[in-house]
Amino acid sequence: MTTRPDYSELVAHAREARERAYCPYSHFAVGAAVLTSSGRVFPGCNVENAAYPATICAERAALMGAYAAGERTIVAIAVVADTPTP
Repeated sequence: MTTRPDYSELVAHAREARERAYCPYSHFAVGAAVLTSSGRVFPGCNVENAAYPATICAERAALMGAYAAGERTIVAIAVVADTPTP
């Protein structure tokens, strides 16, 4: 039987990143966090612009942070948004 990894800390980083989201147009805050093979965590949040094509999603922000730091292997990604529970 395989045990599932505990990603609760990664989710916590994504929730914290969501608090920094800049979303004055959609009011849809998103946070993300990526875990790399070296064990480092990189958070990211969505950043909106009045010109929507220039908007950056949280996942892309987190991935680019990891890439800019020299990381190349992503192990996991957590994404959270402030939507009501169904």
